[in-house]
Amino acid sequence: MVGLVLVSHSVDLARGLRDLVAQMEPEVAVGIAGGTENGELGTSLELVMAALDEADDGNGAVILFDLGSAEMTAESALEFLEDDRRDCFVVVDAPLVEGALAAASTAGGGGALGEVANAARRLAATSDENEPPSETELAHAVELSLRNTQGLHARPAGQVVRALRPLDADVRIERTDTGQSANARSLLDLISLGAAAGTTIVVRAGGPEADAALARVRELVDNLFGEPPAGDETEAARDAS
Repeated sequence: MVGLVLVSHSVDLARGLRDLVAQMEPEVAVGIAGGTENGELGTSLELVMAALDEADDGNGAVILFDLGSAEMTAESALEFLEDDRRDCFVVVDAPLVEGALAAASTAGGGGALGEVANAARRLAATSDENEPPSETELAHAVELSLRNTQGLHARPAGQVVRALRPLDADVRIERTDTGQSANARSLLDLISLGAAAGTTIVVRAGGPEADAALARVRELVDNLFGEPPAGDETEAARDAS
């Protein structure tokens, strides 16, 4: 599986983003090079070299960075590799957080190195392939209420994307209160919904395995995505007082 390398001037930023990626795509290897070797702000050639080894299981890795000098450090690290090994890495100029999430989602789905790199690059791009199916194509629907603690945040969004990967179905999730909808196969789309606990959603699906897709999303919602139900923390705090 293609991995990720995150090069940042801040070790806290790199660690936090790695943790976020792991919540949604736990199988994707992520190497980080955050800060300098003594923990200060900056970049380190040695840390980047180590991160390359950590992220690459033989399928290569996409390198993302936060600022221009981090890109230069990453490029310098690649210069120390043999030509055949250098070809296993691609440096991508994309928003660090969004790029990492998009790349990780594609890597988790088995995408090749070029596909993972392109997923990070095309965040702002649109094409006919990305246009949502028409309402007539999404003939199957179910209405559900998000009852888990934080709603459709990063980790549950990742669960939805992974659950739908094997199925031949187009799926969109819509908020009933705002009408905003998202491609249920897109991690960034789902997160952008901002669907908090208590939000009612409509899941619409079309294609040969539309019913199976609806069933998988319903199961995740019914099981609260493995989280406590909304209100538990408030009630516990009230009982303690």
